[in-house]
Amino acid sequence: MVSPTPDEDRRARLLASASVTLRGLSDVLTPLGERFAAAGHELYLVGGSVRDAVLGRLGTDLDFTTDARPEQVQALLKGWADNQWDTGIAFGTISAAKDEQQIEITTFRTDAYDGVTRNPEVQYGTSLDEDLVRRDFTVNAMAVRIGPGGEQEFVDPLGGMDALLAGVLDTPAAPEISFNDDPLRMLRAARFVSQLGFTLAPRVREAIVAMADQIDRITAERVHTELDKLILGEYPSEGIDVMCETGLADRVLPEIPAMRLEIDEHHQHKDVYEHSLTVLRQAIDLEEGDPDLVLRWAAILHDIGKPDTKRNEPGGGVSFHHHEVVGAKMVRKRMRALKYSKQMIEDVSRLVFLHLRFHGYGDGAWTDSAVRRYVTDADELLPRLHKLVRADCTTRNKRRAARLRATYDDLESRIARIAEQEDLARVRPDLDGNAIMQLLGIPAGPDVGRAWTFLKELRLDRGPLPREEAEAALLEWWNSGAGTGN
Repeated sequence: MVSPTPDEDRRARLLASASVTLRGLSDVLTPLGERFAAAGHELYLVGGSVRDAVLGRLGTDLDFTTDARPEQVQALLKGWADNQWDTGIAFGTISAAKDEQQIEITTFRTDAYDGVTRNPEVQYGTSLDEDLVRRDFTVNAMAVRIGPGGEQEFVDPLGGMDALLAGVLDTPAAPEISFNDDPLRMLRAARFVSQLGFTLAPRVREAIVAMADQIDRITAERVHTELDKLILGEYPSEGIDVMCETGLADRVLPEIPAMRLEIDEHHQHKDVYEHSLTVLRQAIDLEEGDPDLVLRWAAILHDIGKPDTKRNEPGGGVSFHHHEVVGAKMVRKRMRALKYSKQMIEDVSRLVFLHLRFHGYGDGAWTDSAVRRYVTDADELLPRLHKLVRADCTTRNKRRAARLRATYDDLESRIARIAEQEDLARVRPDLDGNAIMQLLGIPAGPDVGRAWTFLKELRLDRGPLPREEAEAALLEWWNSGAGTGN
């Protein structure tokens, strides 16, 4: 008897594991399969759902394809699904919810593209093979037939399992055709590298290099959605590498490849690009719980201001003065172009702006006032700032690394000690607006705002004050004429 090869053995084990996973969903799959079979229709679990079942990472989203038309799918789901939606019906998709599962059922399609946008002219197909060959990658072109009585049959006409076993991303059709149909698939390739740890097939990489400029056809919103998925992957630095090596990053996020600064024999500095990838990996190691999108973006972008601030110094050194200020501005500009929310832009840019401030701390040389300002300026981002600053230590000098860790430990201890005495999370003036107006005898207006700001600065400098002391300081400031705005 011939023993199975390692790949054959792994294939068998993965398929067996996927079968067990899917049988655990029999409460959903069995009645759904029986409904379609009774109506004379085929039903297949397909795409990422099959891939993730094989990899042991199936979530609560289930994608299906069928020969039934959308109206027929709606009728078959009626009375069984908890809810259903027709928001994707123009693309042949009906969505539904059953128990804790989110379900999408799409009619077989053989789409046509205009070569200008990524929006297909939806054309219904007549077979599973036609539907699978239009998909982005072969690992997403596997299917499982869902029959009556819980019957399952694995279907893989395009070698998706071979690609999965090899950890390779390849396209069902020629990559040039696939990417011309939908250029977003090029960015999805980098995203799947990040999520799955796979590599690109040589022909896929070559096609992306040749066609990278076609990503310009894709809207900023869709690009930023894919970038977020990439950043949140298990191997984001590998995904970013793919973007930079193929030229995609030059089109959608040029600030990252720009960090690959030339290093000459006379002016030495750390490679900013590789340093940033290391900071990203170290920030991920410091995460607690779910992946932190804000922290990860701040980690990869924290030094993007360095290329614009690089100066060669006498003696062979290199400086990047105020790169955190320039970098924060660059973050805001790029993330606005990618249509990120105002809150996301504010959070990431503020972390970039603040990430270098700790290096002025020295060996506890900051006053309590400086510590309060550090906490206040970071505000709700302080836990993320702690992680970013710690991740930014990539020196190979063990003694220096230990000294930096100890210094930051000391800063965090000081923050904790001061927080025991004061509410550092909400540093506010000792007098509110009403008290200011009453004390100074002024109406609501800009003068009140200036007085409030003065009291907040006083609070940061001196900590909480007795009311009488705060009132005396405010009166002295006001009577000096400083609060009139003149």
